Amino acid sequence: MENRSRAGTALSRRAVQLGFGALLVAVWIVLGEAGIWPSYLFPTLPGVLESLARTGGTGVLWISILGSMKRLFIGYGIALAAGTLLGVLLGSSRLARDTVGQVVLGLQALPSICWLPPAILWFGLSEQAILFVVIMGAFLSISLATQDGIRNTPRVYLQAARNLGATGPSLYARVVLPASLPSIVTGMKLGWTFAWRSLMAGELLYSVPGLGSMLALGRELNDIAQVVAVMVVIVAIGLLADRLFFGALERAVQSRWGTGGAGKV
Repeated sequence: MENRSRAGTALSRRAVQLGFGALLVAVWIVLGEAGIWPSYLFPTLPGVLESLARTGGTGVLWISILGSMKRLFIGYGIALAAGTLLGVLLGSSRLARDTVGQVVLGLQALPSICWLPPAILWFGLSEQAILFVVIMGAFLSISLATQDGIRNTPRVYLQAARNLGATGPSLYARVVLPASLPSIVTGMKLGWTFAWRSLMAGELLYSVPGLGSMLALGRELNDIAQVVAVMVVIVAIGLLADRLFFGALERAVQSRWGTGGAGKV
C-alpha cells in the first residue's frame, strides 16, 4: 500500500514537471510567433532547433561538448579529491580550522570569475588557466561541506563506536565518513555546479573547442539562436548529471546508511 502511494506521488510529480515544461515551451512559441521582439533579440523555438541541428550536423556541437566535459571532469576530479582531503583535515583539527579554515572561508566569498585575472597572469591564455579556474570554483565549496559533515557527526555515534573499540582510522572509516556522506554529497553537487559556471567563464577567455567558446562565437556573430541553443545544451547536461549521477548517489547513501541525504519535503 505504501509503495503504491509512493508510486502515485512520483507519477503526480512527474506529470506536474512535464506539464510545467510544456507550458514554458508553449509560452516560448507564442512569444516567438507574436513578433514582439526582433529575431536577433528573441529567438524562436524553430530557430534554436535549427541551430542545434546545424551545429550538431557539422560536428561542432559534439566537439564542443567533448572539449568542455574533458576539462570539467579533470578540473572537478582534482577539486573533489583535494577538497575532500582538506575538508576532513578541517573537520578533524581545530588548529587547521583556526588557520587554514579561515582562509578557505574567506576565499569562498569570492565569485569564481575573480580567479580569471590571476589565472591569466600565472598561466597565460591556456588550458591550464581554464582548469585552474574550474578547480578553484569547486574546491572551496567541497572542502567546507566536507568539514561540516565531519564536525556534525552525531556524538552518540562516536561514543558507541569508541565503546566498541573503534579509534583512529577505523573510527573515521566506519563511522565518521559514512555519517558525513550526506554533507559530502551536497558538497559534491555544489562543487559540480560551481565547476560548470567556472568552466563557462574560463572558456570565454579564448577560442578553444568548448561550449563557452560557442557562446562567445554566437555573441560575436549576433546569432541569438546559437547562444540560446548552447544554453539549452548546458542546462540539459546539468539536469542529466543531477538526475543520473547525484540523484542516484543520494538514494544509494540513504539506502545504505539510512541518512538524510535524499530527504523529501
